Amino acid sequence: MAKILLVEDNEMNRDMLSRRLERKGHQILIAINGEQGITLACLESPDLILMDMSLPVLDGWEATRKLKAMPETQAIPIIALTAHAMAGDREKCMEAGCDDYDTKPVEFPRLMGKIQAFLGKE
Repeated sequence: MAKILLVEDNEMNRDMLSRRLERKGHQILIAINGEQGITLACLESPDLILMDMSLPVLDGWEATRKLKAMPETQAIPIIALTAHAMAGDREKCMEAGCDDYDTKPVEFPRLMGKIQAFLGKE
């Protein structure tokens, strides 16, 4: 069972994703802004982070940069979740330090494939 940190401010997205991931056997930690995400990542050392890029307080871009700059969190894979599906957005996410990128609305089987690739499971 993996510990996944979901950093998402939209309640509907948060509920849907957390329920579906829990059904797959994962432990889900939830943060509703980038600052909370950084704090939880430092305290809980999750196996993977799902990071919404449009967040209040501290956006996903800056939260990712900070997490990747800290020795205790830099190795945690971060998958960007964003409604920004414009040309160049994937590159922007990768430049910020994300390890992968997925678009919203979330296509759960595709996202699970990416999560499993990072967690090293079938």
